[in-house]
Amino acid sequence: MKNIIKITLLLILVSCTDTTTHSRGVYMLMDTSGTYTAEINKAQSIVNYILATLQPGDTLSVARIDSASFSEKDIIAKVTFDRRPSVANEQKRKFRQKVDTFAKSVKGSAYTDISGGILQAVEYLNEASPGEKIILIFSDLKEEIKKGHVRDFPIQLTGFRVVALNVTKLRSDNVNPTEYIERLDHWEKRVISGGGTWRVINDLERLEKLLTH
Repeated sequence: MKNIIKITLLLILVSCTDTTTHSRGVYMLMDTSGTYTAEINKAQSIVNYILATLQPGDTLSVARIDSASFSEKDIIAKVTFDRRPSVANEQKRKFRQKVDTFAKSVKGSAYTDISGGILQAVEYLNEASPGEKIILIFSDLKEEIKKGHVRDFPIQLTGFRVVALNVTKLRSDNVNPTEYIERLDHWEKRVISGGGTWRVINDLERLEKLLTH
């Protein structure tokens, strides 16, 4: 868990300087499908450290990925921190409480609308208009769309950094490893074609050494 927290810090702090505003906007998507709900405690730890790292004026939102994620109803908690540190600290406390309450009662969803979640993240961060926009996807990245929902469209991600966290391997990946590779490749191409940047964090210790040199 210590390594996850260190990597999250690096992801947030290592960025290009914005000439207009130095505020950060972080939108974290949490997969709640199937057995992935068992990973929720790791997601909580990442959220807690992000809260400790973000400054007054920064924006944070945490949302679930479920059957139809292009909706504000899936936002678990959202806030733009007040410029007054004492007020911002109270906002962080309430934010943490909301995430913890959600984690205690989370139920697995039947489908995994990652595309809808990313689209909602883009809309939210564009409206908040921070200097730096980061989308964290805590998921195995296997998208399963409810019948009738259309998600085969380009997503405009210029100016966004998209980072996949804790991309666990599925049982089918052990049978056919190319499924895992193709899944990562699919999302990388989709993010880059939309103008964003893409990273995957799995081997946390190795990546920590890489980024600190």
